[in-house]
Amino acid sequence: MTIHMQKPPNTPIRLALVAYPGAQRAALEGLADLFALLPRLARGEDSLPGVEIVTVSEDHLPEGSFDALLFPPSLEPTRPHPDHPLCHWARAQHATGALAASVCAGAFWLGHAGLLDNRPATTHWALEPAFRACFPLVDLQPEHILIDDLDIVTAGGLMAWLDLGLHLTGLWFGPDMVSRLARHLLVDPAGREQRHYSGFRPPRDHGDAAVLRVQRRIDTGYAEPLGVTALATHAGLSERSLLRRFQAATGLTPAAYLQRLRVEKARGALERSADSTAEVAWAVGYRDASAFSRAFKGCTGLTPGVYRARFRVGAKRPVTTALCEPATARI
Repeated sequence: MTIHMQKPPNTPIRLALVAYPGAQRAALEGLADLFALLPRLARGEDSLPGVEIVTVSEDHLPEGSFDALLFPPSLEPTRPHPDHPLCHWARAQHATGALAASVCAGAFWLGHAGLLDNRPATTHWALEPAFRACFPLVDLQPEHILIDDLDIVTAGGLMAWLDLGLHLTGLWFGPDMVSRLARHLLVDPAGREQRHYSGFRPPRDHGDAAVLRVQRRIDTGYAEPLGVTALATHAGLSERSLLRRFQAATGLTPAAYLQRLRVEKARGALERSADSTAEVAWAVGYRDASAFSRAFKGCTGLTPGVYRARFRVGAKRPVTTALCEPATARI
């Protein structure tokens, strides 16, 4: 899956690993080691920008913007609160365009930061009752090891930081680098949910606050009939200014952006749910199944049925890479 970083060549991707109270040290160190391997696997390719790892904690909240932030799993029953400084920091970073990610209990931090409402997300299956009680507006899908919802990526159990690390590697450097990394680590990426990289990931680091507000509006209201007039009002711009600035910032018109986002949401539903194609079309904002099929094929090159047959998440998955021992683990 591609991502538009809009950075000068070879500028490192800035990734914040959040060392919250009780965070699993093995995950923090493991992710840092994983990304540190990439330059060694680049085979002399000058274009690989690398990943700059910054450890963030309650006592160290760095200024400046990050490309991504990640809350790892936890070995302790620590739970955050919405007013925690790390929640405020994560909320501010996401508002400026950072991708927000979590593993296992790290999803509680994204939830309390207000980033998961009306979004699909996953966490460890043993945390399902507590998570649903805390965040009733989240579309929790604990049966999945990893859910990529554009600017929010959540992963399941204690060891799913490896799945997330491979997934981010694919987003930033492509499937070839994932293959090299998996071979080097002696892990099999087959069947992991980072299997497909050609998705819609619009730029959010363009620096236009009004356009970013419109993007956030479309992110949450994509199933609604969002016209240019309503979006311009939301942005506080004239329709002409919105069209010009939106195109400059994202490379798309608002209508094309909305269509691409709807198709991306539909792809996730086709991969993970048992809903019919008509139900998926309705859920993402299409009232005509044939129009949905045309739009879907135009964006992906596949009909919804063929896409589902090829990329449906199977029932048989290795659980040892993502689940911890339910009877003894403290998550």
